Amino acid sequence: MAQPWKTIESISTEEGILELRQRGERDFLIMIGPQVLMNSLANRSEVVLGQLGCGHLKNGESPRVLVGGLGMGFTLKSVLDTLPLTAQVVVAELNPVVVQWCRGPLAALTESAVDDPRVTVEICDVARRIRQSAVDSEESRFDAIILDLYRGPHAKTDQRDDPLYGSRAIENMRAALKPGGVVAVWGENYDEGFDKRLRSAGFTVTTSRPGRGGLRHVVFLAQLKQSGKTGKQAS
Repeated sequence: MAQPWKTIESISTEEGILELRQRGERDFLIMIGPQVLMNSLANRSEVVLGQLGCGHLKNGESPRVLVGGLGMGFTLKSVLDTLPLTAQVVVAELNPVVVQWCRGPLAALTESAVDDPRVTVEICDVARRIRQSAVDSEESRFDAIILDLYRGPHAKTDQRDDPLYGSRAIENMRAALKPGGVVAVWGENYDEGFDKRLRSAGFTVTTSRPGRGGLRHVVFLAQLKQSGKTGKQAS
């Protein structure tokens, strides 16, 4: 007989009650209202997201990576496992309680990835963080931007003005990247419109569906040419 879920903590947010639940030693859920955001036993796509997004940086001298969304830390752990010890990783997370969970009850799942010396956590909106890097000095730009957010691109995404997946946001990501940089994005399903917007912005795009059988989430991998110039920031 399955064990019942135990609520570890719940807080009110603008989008509903954010909740951490546990059942057994390593079985966790993060929920927003009735919706499951993450399941600790189903993290294949998050691991692949980090591997693909940082695969080109394995032998880099001092790569800089931006991770949007901490979740349970599986994407961050995968990013760190892929990168050299000289890397710098900025994690943009909206809610400080998620960081506390990753340092507390969830820490054992990722060997405390959030406390790796390469990691800096910023409590902020990742879209705003990208816009900031797009207009700052070249030293503040990234070799990779990894977006692991519970609402990925979808058919109803505003093609121009969506703060993360619209054409303006894509131009900001392009401007925030170094030449040859990569954007890796988690999606619940494949979205043709997002794929086309990435290509229109000058990215080479591939998609993957990690795992086997059933509903498999999507990883979008978009790369700039090495010789390409960064684009202008979208207003």
